[in-house]
Amino acid sequence: MEEMGIFQAMHTARALRRLKPDPVPDDLIAKVIDAGVRAPTGSNLQNWRFVVVKDAQLRREIADLYRASMEIAGRAYANRKQPPHMTNDRQKAMMSAATYLAQHFGEVPVLILAWLQFTPEQENPQLPPEHMPTFVRLSGGSIFPAVQNMIVACRAVGLGTVLTTVLAYKEAEVRNIINAPADMRLYAALPVGYPMEGYGHGPVRRLPLSDVTFLDRYGNNWPKK
Repeated sequence: MEEMGIFQAMHTARALRRLKPDPVPDDLIAKVIDAGVRAPTGSNLQNWRFVVVKDAQLRREIADLYRASMEIAGRAYANRKQPPHMTNDRQKAMMSAATYLAQHFGEVPVLILAWLQFTPEQENPQLPPEHMPTFVRLSGGSIFPAVQNMIVACRAVGLGTVLTTVLAYKEAEVRNIINAPADMRLYAALPVGYPMEGYGHGPVRRLPLSDVTFLDRYGNNWPKK
């Protein structure tokens, strides 16, 4: 990417949930999605489908579904414990940003909805029941690499975004709003816009490699530097 180095983009692509309502040029959106379609897909099917929602009324309707989806997700994770690497302040900041996005989702200028379009063979594979959960899980490998490419591309061109998946709880309703065919499955949404002042990109804090990576066998931690 000519805008900045790829590693700089990956290391500073924070999850941004406070975005300006200012319009985003179509050529930047096209550039972001073009980065997405450079990612791999299973069997090179390239069966991703991206719906770019800019219409204000449609965004408001999807925002209502997003808030309803957040309520479902909240119930699902009601008893989830705070990760040990998260301080109380960081946890509160993340939840505050998530609440802000839910309240202002309809004001985000661009929504990119990431879908996969399945053939009948993919939806009804000839597999024994014990293998079906694995088959379903593997389908995400054909869409999330593209989504990650778009997140990094947003960073490279100065846009902010965050990976959200909760709209999948309201897939049928979203499908009706955008007239998507029945063979499409919603996996993620990227709200895209320019970051608000004071909430821009910066270093992405993660656990050290030695905590999450092992050499040859689990438990043999990657050497610390």
